[in-house]
Amino acid sequence: MKKIAVVSDTHFNTLSEARNLIDRLSATCFLGVDAVIHAGDLVHPDLGLLFEPVPFYPVQGNMDIFQPGVPMQRILVLDGWRIGVVHGWGNRDDLEPRMIAHFADQQLDCLIYGHSHRPVCHRVGKMLVVNPGSAADKRQQPWHSVAVLYLEESLRGEIINVDALEQIV
Repeated sequence: MKKIAVVSDTHFNTLSEARNLIDRLSATCFLGVDAVIHAGDLVHPDLGLLFEPVPFYPVQGNMDIFQPGVPMQRILVLDGWRIGVVHGWGNRDDLEPRMIAHFADQQLDCLIYGHSHRPVCHRVGKMLVVNPGSAADKRQQPWHSVAVLYLEESLRGEIINVDALEQIV
């Protein structure tokens, strides 16, 4: 089994701002992850350094400055599962169906998107659809959130309430 951390919309301006949260996640729900997927709006271009040596797979969001090597979208193949990743754009109310349509011809097992700050983890047909919400900017949501994917014989995911995690001192 592989365990994949999924984050989005962190909006960190500095690495020092991000360090406490990333350390807390890495010591709790992201403990032992095999990779980290970031669905955009990292804001700080070096955020992936805080997850080293774990492989880091970001996409660009609408708040990110252009970074060579960071695509607007990507398809990862991890343990044979096809995972599409995109930040998203436009109106948040119909975001999910538009992102599904955007990848319609890609035969994905999982679609990960961000932008709305609204956590979701459910199936649309056979495809797992995940938006981790935001670990740092919950907006109108009741709590900050991230997601974890489990790549096994079947693909499953869960949303994690970051505010409920034990504080790491």
